[in-house]
Amino acid sequence: MNKDPTATRSGPVTAIRAEAPIGRAGERLLAALAPDGAYAFRDPLDGEVLIVRGGGGGVSLGGGRFPGTAGERLVSADLASRAPGPRGCLTLAPAGRARLRRAQGPADEPFRAQHLDLIAEGEGVERRLRDAAESPIAWMVRRRGRDGAPLLDRASFEAGERLRRDIATAMLLPRMGIDWSAARVDGSGPRDAASASDTTLAARERVHRALEAVGNDLSGLLIDLCGHVKGLERIEVERRWPARSAKVVARIALGRLAEHYGLQREATGPDHARMRLWRDRV
Repeated sequence: MNKDPTATRSGPVTAIRAEAPIGRAGERLLAALAPDGAYAFRDPLDGEVLIVRGGGGGVSLGGGRFPGTAGERLVSADLASRAPGPRGCLTLAPAGRARLRRAQGPADEPFRAQHLDLIAEGEGVERRLRDAAESPIAWMVRRRGRDGAPLLDRASFEAGERLRRDIATAMLLPRMGIDWSAARVDGSGPRDAASASDTTLAARERVHRALEAVGNDLSGLLIDLCGHVKGLERIEVERRWPARSAKVVARIALGRLAEHYGLQREATGPDHARMRLWRDRV
């Protein structure tokens, strides 16, 4: 019997190597070590148990208790590293963080998710992957200032993402390639207004209302940020703004946009929510 030349004892050479088994407790411990500053150490009263601590800024938060065998499995698989000394704290290794990124990414693109911040958009045949790290507002929401707070709050980030999706759906920006999925009608081109779908027209109306609510002084900046996805430094160069001034103006513009969408930094309940109809006063 002839053997497949592309096969080995471990299977076809094109197959993806399986992750090293670490057990359910190991998976939970790996996820507990993911936050910045998290570490695990042996319980002084019970040497067979690991205690996880996390948090930064001088505040220590409990992260749970795990069996010591789970930590040994992580160390043997090079997913965690043990510090020298009698306490021997465990911290997440680069291989462990890469494994978490593969697990959290799309099932069909695990190794791309290891290096990129992939987000799945759409459903079915319209499903596509996008690298969120390319977005300047995604960079701002993850970057922290000197006070430890993010440069952009979650409400402003969600407002910018909503505007970006509406701009893409409205097809207001020039396409850099051929759209093979768009329907074609005899005598109509891709930019024929009569051939636009109701979804496209509704998105255009939402974009128009959002930019009108923000104002002419900041609407152009939002188009650059959320539509053309221009970086902050590029915006400063093109508009001849001082260095590091674009993020300040962007926070103001995205804050106005969040107010237009009715998004707030924290939930306040119906008694403190923004009034939308006059009859709500009754």
